[in-house]
Amino acid sequence: MNRQAIGGKCALYPSLTTIVGAEVDGRPNWMTIAHVGIMNHAMGEFPQYLSIGVHPSHHTSAGIRAHGEFSINIPSRAMLAETDYVGIVSGKNTDKSGIFPVQNGKLAHAPMIADCPISIECRLAQTVMAGEHEIFIGEVAETWIDEKCLTEGKPDLKKVDPILFDFTRILYWSLGEIIGKPWNAGKALKNRER
Repeated sequence: MNRQAIGGKCALYPSLTTIVGAEVDGRPNWMTIAHVGIMNHAMGEFPQYLSIGVHPSHHTSAGIRAHGEFSINIPSRAMLAETDYVGIVSGKNTDKSGIFPVQNGKLAHAPMIADCPISIECRLAQTVMAGEHEIFIGEVAETWIDEKCLTEGKPDLKKVDPILFDFTRILYWSLGEIIGKPWNAGKALKNRER
């Protein structure tokens, strides 16, 4: 393998493409965001936290700051055109409230997209500035999933068919095939140590 240095660039892509929902000026607003993260893996009674990275100038940011609530929606590949559209037009100039059918859940100001296979309602827990971006850390209040996207009661990524985003080459991708099981694929090497 011949490796080459390419500078201090993020190479964690592809990342999950999501649509963040927030209430702004009394109506739903949507924004495509691929800078999402899992902050912890909570078991039992402890809350789960997710993060989104947003420039403060975005219209959606104002709604999150005003109400302390937002949703993270995971669109399927069939929603690619609408997903891209809500990321290239601003809610400051375009009313995006009618693009998707809205589902309301537990939170009053975290509109969700009824057509998305998965939607997650979040309460704003903390805001951190990282460079020029606000990192909104949300406590998961509830997760909604289309029953058709469950296998044995758990989300099935193949059925969700999410959109992946590659910022390094500015491309959308889809999932490939299952290649192994975590905490299992390395057992052969572990057993060799004995």
